Amino acid sequence: MTRPYAPGYRIPPELLLKAYASGVFPMAESADDPEVFWVRPETRGVIPLDGLHVPKSLVKTIRRGHFEIRFDHDFAAVIDACAEARAERESTWINAPIREAYIGLHMRGNCHSVEAWREGRLVGGLYGVSLGRAFFGESMFARERDASKVCLVRLVEHLNERGFVLLDTQFTTDHLKRFGAVDMPRRKYEKLLEDALQGQAEF
Repeated sequence: MTRPYAPGYRIPPELLLKAYASGVFPMAESADDPEVFWVRPETRGVIPLDGLHVPKSLVKTIRRGHFEIRFDHDFAAVIDACAEARAERESTWINAPIREAYIGLHMRGNCHSVEAWREGRLVGGLYGVSLGRAFFGESMFARERDASKVCLVRLVEHLNERGFVLLDTQFTTDHLKRFGAVDMPRRKYEKLLEDALQGQAEF
């Protein structure tokens, strides 16, 4: 279900957090479209924090320490990289109002990045919103093979270490399903979300 929203083409931080708390998140038709619409999927993607599947080849990559993993080192660079056009995706749903809104949430401590660095270069990463004991994954990118995958594995480890109970991926893809992502009916998801918002976990 979608609902248009564009007064002033800005998303106040308080409204954005209330939206996440009710199971809603914003998207845009393209990077050049100044409008934003709200999405509340009938089926939601979730990676169970106790059910992450890590392929053997990726385990080897992680053991080799190919990437240096950092948290919140250069959040703006991560969201900009996630918004870049790619060969497999010419347009993006991250427009200027969304970029501004999530950078604002980051400054408030409610939005975070996990970053893969190699030889002083940002080569992969992801970002998402932290609220209560829930983390809402927004987008990820990779400029080198396995960079974003390593970030995802480190994210799940970090969330478990910090007491989070829900990792929302919004939708599922074949890529995410290989890591254990499952489709969940809205009603069941919203019950998990309600439970996750009871209490607080520090990212």
